[in-house]
Amino acid sequence: MPVDDGLSLQSTCRRLKLTEQAARHLLDQRENMKTRAPRNRTLTCTEAELESLSGGLLRLTAPASPEMLADRIVNQDLGDALPFVPTGFVDLLILDPPYNLTKNYNGHVFRSRDAEGYIAWFARTLTALLPTLRPKASLYVCSDWKTSNLVFPVLDKHLHVRNRITWEREKGRGAKTNWKNNTEDIWFCTVGDDYCFNVNDVKLKRRVIAPYRTDDGKPKDWVESQNGNYRLTYPSNLWSDITVPFWSMPENTDHPTQKPEKLIAKLVLASSNPGDFVFDPFLGSGTTAVVARKLNRRFCGIELSHEYCCWAAKRLLQAETDTNIQGYADGIFWERNSLSDQETRKATKTSPEEALELFND
Repeated sequence: MPVDDGLSLQSTCRRLKLTEQAARHLLDQRENMKTRAPRNRTLTCTEAELESLSGGLLRLTAPASPEMLADRIVNQDLGDALPFVPTGFVDLLILDPPYNLTKNYNGHVFRSRDAEGYIAWFARTLTALLPTLRPKASLYVCSDWKTSNLVFPVLDKHLHVRNRITWEREKGRGAKTNWKNNTEDIWFCTVGDDYCFNVNDVKLKRRVIAPYRTDDGKPKDWVESQNGNYRLTYPSNLWSDITVPFWSMPENTDHPTQKPEKLIAKLVLASSNPGDFVFDPFLGSGTTAVVARKLNRRFCGIELSHEYCCWAAKRLLQAETDTNIQGYADGIFWERNSLSDQETRKATKTSPEEALELFND
């Protein structure tokens, strides 16, 4: 393959301790980096960054304490790492496992299986993770429309299933002989009946078309702005305000199934408090860890791909100085296509507490 930076398949395998398949995938990505559009903001790592960031990754070979895992990324197969993970330390578990699709995750291929096989695999994964949860912990499990039906019976057997969130993935391939698939599910579960749910932290600011007024003509449960009329609404289990990361967004990576920061922020804010421990055993490119850092939670993530771990580590470094989450501004979630009004509100420097006092729905 054509590379001009002196790298070879053999040297990349040796220096970064990768399999030949993973190293070949890495070199392909290095080649693709050279042809990106000038305004493409997709996060990548140079080979020097990969080597530098590798030093901060963990590999577990002995029992670890929550303090050892706090704010760390474990670069290891989940099955190899879990025996060393402590019990009873997780306040919020975000589980985004591979869906039942054959997909290449940076050289690590997850292969689809029949329904019984996937159920058995998911059941083994879930039951291995359950001991990590605290009695008041919550759990969110991501799935597509096919795997949603497969994971539900397993969740229902071991946990209290509270709800199923369906969110719109507004982009996707069309289909000539079927309906376009552009939704995914997230199952909300808890260990017990005593759990955290911060409803006021996840209200959505939405534009209202025909707002009510009081008898004296004042807005009732909504506010007027120069860009329109808005109100804060209670969060539902149908989300149409999520934007999937794309090439012009700084949070975007080349991970094939990356979740948006805004989506994960809703889960983190609703079901944890500052200082709580958020655990993601399929960390991918690091969205859960990045959001946890931006929202002042402790975190730990486990990820098999070395390069994904480095992407996550680089994003965490950036999050130390940039705590912005697209679609979430000044403590409020905004609907899509409302950036201009967000900027106007920032200019007025209205605090989240002041804004919440304007609404009472």
